[in-house]
Amino acid sequence: MAAPDRQDRLARVDGHTLVIDARDLTKTYQMGEIEVHALRDATLQVHAGEFAAIMGPSGSGKSTLMNILGCLDQATTGTYLLDGVDVNRLKDNQLSAIRNRKIGFVFQSFNLLRRTSAIENVELPLIYAGVVGRQRYERARHALEAVGLGDRIHHHANELSGGQQQRVAIARALASQPSLILADEPTGNLDSVSGEEIMGLFQSLNEQSGITVIIVTHDLRIAMHTRRIIRIADGVITGDEPVLEQIVASHEPLTKSVVGDKAQAAG
Repeated sequence: MAAPDRQDRLARVDGHTLVIDARDLTKTYQMGEIEVHALRDATLQVHAGEFAAIMGPSGSGKSTLMNILGCLDQATTGTYLLDGVDVNRLKDNQLSAIRNRKIGFVFQSFNLLRRTSAIENVELPLIYAGVVGRQRYERARHALEAVGLGDRIHHHANELSGGQQQRVAIARALASQPSLILADEPTGNLDSVSGEEIMGLFQSLNEQSGITVIIVTHDLRIAMHTRRIIRIADGVITGDEPVLEQIVASHEPLTKSVVGDKAQAAG
């Protein structure tokens, strides 16, 4: 089979590039004599440049879906094309290359080396990717500047606030120049103010750089910062609508700023 970079063709639907084309995904775990269906016939398409949320309660299957989309796990059945490449046909080393080249991950826990500088934390995945010397340093520095930490590059992680640490984690995801960022509960360990800042950062990166961003969350207020909400429950995708329609349908009060910003963007 050809290497991933040689089969890197972009699927298109109605002239729009598809980053994610997942169809009828299931994920079943065997626990003794019991089968646990974590994901059931999930079909999902995400175009380049989208800013979307996958939202559901704990145990809904959202993290399972994210792991499959991020090539950290494979579906039991179904097909998944990432940038036109059928990942189900790839070997482990090819999946690792896909993750390193195309996907940036941001998690609830920042996963930083606490006694290591911000720029060294950002450089780490670039070392594994084979980026050398000055080029690696410059890419890490530019990524930190992009998240507003250009004056903190030599600070150790344990010298930074929670919000700043998450910015370092986002810079680390950006440094590999991915086409897709997957963020799993990225504001879960932050106070509300820092959480708003991080969601604003994701929004800015999406709008200014055109990076496709998918946020995985249980929190409607976080999901409302995106442009599209995909709802999942009991392993089944139960809804998929633009955010403005979600606002109209929701019975939960939202801040005027969020509603106003969405309305202004739509206009």
